[in-house]
Amino acid sequence: MLPLRSRLAVVVAGALLVSGCAGPGTGSDDPAPSVSTTSSSTPSPSTEPSATEPPVDPETPTSWGPTVGELEEARDLVATWTPEQLAGQVIVGRFHGTDPAIPARMVRDLHLAGVSVTSANVADREQVLAMTSALTRAAAADGRDFPPVIGVDQEGGYVSHLRGIATEFPHFQSAGAAIAADARLGRRVTRAAALTTGLELRGLGFTWVFAPVADVTIGAADPTIGARSPSQDPRLAAQAVGAAIKGYDDAGIVSTVKHFPGHGGATSDSHDVLPKLDSTLAQIRAHDLPPFESAIRQQAPAVMLSHLDLTHVAPGVPASMAPEVYSLLRDDLGFEGVTITDSLGMGAVGGRPKPALQALKAGADLLLMPVDTATTHQIVVDAIASGEVSRERVEEAAARVVALQTWQARIAAQRPVPADVVERARAASADLLSAAY
Repeated sequence: MLPLRSRLAVVVAGALLVSGCAGPGTGSDDPAPSVSTTSSSTPSPSTEPSATEPPVDPETPTSWGPTVGELEEARDLVATWTPEQLAGQVIVGRFHGTDPAIPARMVRDLHLAGVSVTSANVADREQVLAMTSALTRAAAADGRDFPPVIGVDQEGGYVSHLRGIATEFPHFQSAGAAIAADARLGRRVTRAAALTTGLELRGLGFTWVFAPVADVTIGAADPTIGARSPSQDPRLAAQAVGAAIKGYDDAGIVSTVKHFPGHGGATSDSHDVLPKLDSTLAQIRAHDLPPFESAIRQQAPAVMLSHLDLTHVAPGVPASMAPEVYSLLRDDLGFEGVTITDSLGMGAVGGRPKPALQALKAGADLLLMPVDTATTHQIVVDAIASGEVSRERVEEAAARVVALQTWQARIAAQRPVPADVVERARAASADLLSAAY
């Protein structure tokens, strides 16, 4: 077998050669970022020219992927949609079983943005390919010329819903360990792991990956994140997350940085209860936000909001449903892309009245896995009709999602999945482990 550095060069150079031009995820490796308490990204150019400024070129990229023109076209499109179409485009549904016809029918009939695939929806490789193909056809049958959100939790380690079908990668803590051992090599193997993960997922028909985890764990007292976190050190975590975002962008798949503003300090599990995080805003900025700031600098397309009770920010309200938390992300950190909730079927938000509607009104663009997808769709339709949520808010959310899916299709078309993607993924996984341990 070739030495680690030699095999790494083959993986990175080969995959990028096949993928075509460098695009938004490329550039020199980031140095270790400083811990910032202010916004770390520059807003993208406005699509509305002033009296003294020339019009913005529609090919100008936004700070999160799509071009200004793609976003404007998405806004024009959703402005023509019915409330039923709008409501669907802000929901990523859940389904039961492994029959591809079930989620395909949901996407077509409810106009869903897409679905989240879990291990319970997976039988084997052939079934996965049949399912993702059926979902793509369903969106096209619904009149959409952009792909649906077909997402999966494939973080590496034990949160990998395609176990036995896609290549197994180590926990994301390996990325932090690799960077701690050798910063430049660590960032490269992390980026290569994300690149090959994304390419392999695309080969299976997926358009989204619910990764990377940007939570900074506090160690043994953290029952939920643990080894899913890249590090207990905010600076190491920031480097790992930034490298992963570049890799996923290179692969032409939508990544999802999670769980804002950071679940690693919570001492209870949001799958079961609503955890309280008693950190002050200053503590959150210093400990939890650096990886998210790094992701935004690297043009992260989507950020997932956590179900946490931030007692010093929005007490008693899950972060995913708190306008103050969306303001922290958008106004303070400068994020302009798609915001998505954590699963709305989790115990942290169970029992709350109309949780999806609360999240949408607070600032969510995508509502992930509500308990009952059809009922949630109708709730949003009725809320638009009654004015409980403004049509403007739903159009804003839907347009971002449409623009991002348009970007994904464009980048994926430029970067075909190589025939030897599985071999490359296995090599990248081995290299990450070797660099870490």
